[in-house]
Amino acid sequence: MPVGIVHRDAATAEFFDGTARGELLIRRCRACGAHSAPQARACPRCASPELSWTAAAGTGLVVSWSVVHVKGGPPFVVGIVELDEEPWVQAQIVEVAPEDVHGGMRVRVAFERPEGGEAVPVFHPAS
Repeated sequence: MPVGIVHRDAATAEFFDGTARGELLIRRCRACGAHSAPQARACPRCASPELSWTAAAGTGLVVSWSVVHVKGGPPFVVGIVELDEEPWVQAQIVEVAPEDVHGGMRVRVAFERPEGGEAVPVFHPAS
Protein backbone atom coordinates (compact mmCIF):
# COMPACT_ATOMS: atom_id res chain seq x y z
CA MET A 1 0.00 0.00 0.00
CA PRO A 2 1.45 3.40 -0.90
CA VAL A 3 2.16 5.81 1.91
CA GLY A 4 -0.33 8.57 2.57
CA ILE A 5 0.15 12.18 1.62
CA VAL A 6 2.03 14.18 4.24
CA HIS A 7 2.40 17.96 4.26
CA ARG A 8 5.12 19.93 6.00
CA ASP A 9 4.73 22.61 8.64
CA ALA A 10 7.30 24.86 10.29
CA ALA A 11 8.37 22.12 12.70
CA THR A 12 8.91 19.51 9.96
CA ALA A 13 10.23 21.68 7.10
CA GLU A 14 13.92 20.85 7.61
CA PHE A 15 13.16 17.12 7.98
CA PHE A 16 11.23 17.10 4.69
CA ASP A 17 13.93 19.17 2.96
CA GLY A 18 16.17 16.21 3.87
CA THR A 19 13.78 13.57 2.59
CA ALA A 20 13.46 15.52 -0.69
CA ARG A 21 17.26 15.20 -1.06
CA GLY A 22 17.09 11.48 -0.18
CA GLU A 23 18.43 11.95 3.36
CA LEU A 24 16.92 10.65 6.59
CA LEU A 25 17.59 13.41 9.12
CA ILE A 26 17.69 12.77 12.85
CA ARG A 27 18.46 15.02 15.79
CA ARG A 28 21.90 15.36 17.39
CA CYS A 29 22.44 16.93 20.81
CA ARG A 30 24.87 19.87 20.74
CA ALA A 31 25.67 19.31 24.42
CA CYS A 32 26.47 15.58 24.59
CA GLY A 33 26.39 14.35 20.98
CA ALA A 34 23.59 11.80 21.49
CA HIS A 35 21.27 11.09 18.59
CA SER A 36 17.50 11.12 18.87
CA ALA A 37 14.44 10.63 16.70
CA PRO A 38 13.41 13.37 14.27
CA GLN A 39 10.46 14.46 16.42
CA ALA A 40 12.57 14.85 19.61
CA ARG A 41 12.37 18.23 21.30
CA ALA A 42 15.07 17.51 23.91
CA CYS A 43 17.99 15.12 24.21
CA PRO A 44 16.93 11.78 25.74
CA ARG A 45 20.34 11.46 27.43
CA CYS A 46 20.97 14.89 28.99
CA ALA A 47 17.62 16.71 28.42
CA SER A 48 19.29 19.59 26.57
CA PRO A 49 16.91 21.35 24.14
CA GLU A 50 19.89 22.28 21.91
CA LEU A 51 19.41 19.85 19.02
CA SER A 52 20.66 20.08 15.47
CA TRP A 53 19.86 18.02 12.37
CA THR A 54 22.23 15.40 11.03
CA ALA A 55 21.94 12.80 8.28
CA ALA A 56 21.52 9.21 9.47
CA ALA A 57 23.16 6.33 7.62
CA GLY A 58 19.65 5.10 6.78
CA THR A 59 20.21 1.57 8.01
CA GLY A 60 18.93 -0.28 11.05
CA LEU A 61 17.15 -3.27 12.52
CA VAL A 62 13.44 -4.03 12.83
CA VAL A 63 12.49 -3.93 16.52
CA SER A 64 8.74 -4.44 16.27
CA TRP A 65 6.10 -4.46 13.56
CA SER A 66 2.42 -4.85 12.88
CA VAL A 67 0.60 -6.13 9.83
CA VAL A 68 -2.23 -3.78 8.88
CA HIS A 69 -5.19 -5.37 7.10
CA VAL A 70 -7.27 -3.07 4.93
CA LYS A 71 -10.68 -4.10 3.61
CA GLY A 72 -10.36 -4.65 -0.13
CA GLY A 73 -6.59 -4.14 -0.23
CA PRO A 74 -3.43 -6.06 0.45
CA PRO A 75 -2.02 -6.05 3.99
CA PHE A 76 0.98 -3.86 4.68
CA VAL A 77 3.57 -3.64 7.45
CA VAL A 78 4.29 -0.74 9.79
CA GLY A 79 7.33 -1.16 11.99
CA ILE A 80 9.71 0.37 14.47
CA VAL A 81 13.29 0.47 13.25
CA GLU A 82 16.29 1.05 15.48
CA LEU A 83 18.67 3.10 13.36
CA ASP A 84 22.39 2.34 13.51
CA GLU A 85 22.75 5.69 15.34
CA GLU A 86 20.31 4.31 18.01
CA PRO A 87 17.11 6.37 17.63
CA TRP A 88 13.95 4.47 16.86
CA VAL A 89 11.72 5.58 13.98
CA GLN A 90 8.32 4.34 12.88
CA ALA A 91 7.74 3.72 9.17
CA GLN A 92 6.27 1.37 6.64
CA ILE A 93 8.34 -1.70 5.77
CA VAL A 94 8.03 -2.39 2.06
CA GLU A 95 9.18 -4.85 -0.59
CA VAL A 96 8.79 -7.82 1.75
CA ALA A 97 5.89 -10.17 2.44
CA PRO A 98 4.36 -9.47 5.87
CA GLU A 99 5.08 -13.05 6.98
CA ASP A 100 8.78 -12.60 6.18
CA VAL A 101 9.30 -9.58 8.47
CA HIS A 102 11.09 -10.52 11.69
CA GLY A 103 12.80 -8.91 14.64
CA GLY A 104 16.42 -8.08 13.93
CA MET A 105 15.83 -7.93 10.17
CA ARG A 106 18.35 -5.56 8.60
CA VAL A 107 16.68 -2.74 6.65
CA ARG A 108 17.64 0.31 4.61
CA VAL A 109 15.71 3.52 4.11
CA ALA A 110 14.13 4.55 0.83
CA PHE A 111 11.69 7.33 0.08
CA GLU A 112 8.24 7.24 -1.43
CA ARG A 113 7.02 10.42 -3.07
CA PRO A 114 3.23 10.50 -3.21
CA GLU A 115 1.90 13.09 -5.63
CA GLY A 116 0.97 16.28 -3.82
CA GLY A 117 2.91 15.45 -0.66
CA GLU A 118 6.35 15.25 0.87
CA ALA A 119 8.86 12.43 0.35
CA VAL A 120 8.22 9.92 3.15
CA PRO A 121 10.82 7.48 4.51
CA VAL A 122 10.05 3.76 4.24
CA PHE A 123 12.33 0.80 4.92
CA HIS A 124 13.04 -2.25 2.80
CA PRO A 125 15.19 -5.31 3.48
CA ALA A 126 18.89 -4.54 3.16
CA SER A 127 20.65 -6.75 0.67
